[in-house]
Amino acid sequence: QVQLVESGGGLVQAGGSLRLSCAASGRTFSNSAMGWFRQAPGKEREFVAAISWTAAMTSYANAVKGRFTISRDNAKNTVYLQMNTLKPEDTAVYYCARFRDGAGYSGGSVADWGQGTQVTVSS
Repeated sequence: QVQLVESGGGLVQAGGSLRLSCAASGRTFSNSAMGWFRQAPGKEREFVAAISWTAAMTSYANAVKGRFTISRDNAKNTVYLQMNTLKPEDTAVYYCARFRDGAGYSGGSVADWGQGTQVTVSS
């Protein structure tokens, strides 16, 4: 099992930027696809972005494409989510996720979840 700890959330004005980090423990990090999900109040958890274990492939939800960038540093066992041009509708708890091998990038494919970090975007 891999433990995931997110950081970097906070309060930011619309149009601003934040960078989330997810530090992972365990030997399987560098062999695993990683991703970010988010859950707004009263809504279901939704996919935000994913990155393959080599970082050769990335995937984004349409709502964040062109504004968010996912990256990883396998030497540091860390995955990042750079969020630019933030909007009030980006307000949510953001969760780091490790995907099971070959299982795709849906919520049902997640093997390990982080505890979440709050992102609040004011208008």
